[in-house]
Amino acid sequence: MVHLIEFKRVYKIYQMGDTAVHALDGVSLSIDKGEFVAIVGQSGSGKSTAMNIIGCLDVPTQGQYFLGGVDVSTMDDDQQAEIRNKMLGFIFQQYNLIPKLNVLENVELPLLYAGVPERERRERARAALGRVGLEDKCKNLPSQLSGGQQQRVSIARALAGDPSVILADEPTGALDSRTGREVLGFLKKLNREGDTVVLITHDNSIAVKADRIIRLQDGRIIYDGDAHDPQAVVQPTLSGDEDEEVMH
Repeated sequence: MVHLIEFKRVYKIYQMGDTAVHALDGVSLSIDKGEFVAIVGQSGSGKSTAMNIIGCLDVPTQGQYFLGGVDVSTMDDDQQAEIRNKMLGFIFQQYNLIPKLNVLENVELPLLYAGVPERERRERARAALGRVGLEDKCKNLPSQLSGGQQQRVSIARALAGDPSVILADEPTGALDSRTGREVLGFLKKLNREGDTVVLITHDNSIAVKADRIIRLQDGRIIYDGDAHDPQAVVQPTLSGDEDEEVMH
């Protein structure tokens, strides 16, 4: 069986002065089409590194990463950019909308970069906005929307490219709890409709909305299983003070 996402003994090693820091330390995992998986961990656990490799934004130091059965771990930047555009849809904590473009234009933007003809671009962007309930906001600027609506626009932008994987990095981090629940509800809805969702978070209350949790600590998987198993939300004991963000 070909997995949609597969890590085979993936290492990511950063040199910090005289010290080699293993951000990922021999991680093996697989995610199949149609799953809703949360990759969870505190700062320094390796979750951001894992996200960057899944998102074709970085490559392993050692090991292999397969996306849709294709080994992307040895690709150059241009090849990675191509597979990223074809197979991945990104949702970020800060929305990353362009203030001067209206909602429809923001959703169209990745399709423009991908060379999709204007008419098809427009149709796909409208359809994606329809899926998140914002078809009537096409002409609005981002500043005219609430935080939750802006995040839904960013979800529509991810959907417009018809990606194999939706990669959501702390998607509720900039939202209040009620709006955050609404956005998570949209991700669950998309998953029920067949989309594969990989959610990156440090927050257990967010992670349990997924069906499966992969928990990282010090670059290694310490739990991989049902999100509703009590073991899934046991906080690990911190054993290091490395801050993962320093590595980027």
